[in-house]
Amino acid sequence: MLKTQVRPSRDLRNHYADVVKSLAQHDHVIITNNGVGESVLINMEMFVEFEEFLHNRYIYNELQKSKAKLSDPNVKLIPAADVFNRIEKKLECKGL
Repeated sequence: MLKTQVRPSRDLRNHYADVVKSLAQHDHVIITNNGVGESVLINMEMFVEFEEFLHNRYIYNELQKSKAKLSDPNVKLIPAADVFNRIEKKLECKGL
């Protein structure tokens, strides 16, 4: 189970090893400045998972937008082969 710690910003300087130890145990660390929450630290593994989550959510939202457009009878579709050809040309121009 994840635990959240609240630590003052000075602990980043004075007790960095303790903060890192908390992160290694998958804890969130909220950093405060003058008693007010300022930032949140998470370990790299959680950061990678969060980035992947955001990326997947972005793709899902874009797919939903495309799906909504497809339901519009006025939308003109182009053949899939043309789409793939356009993508290949763009990638070739970039040297991929």
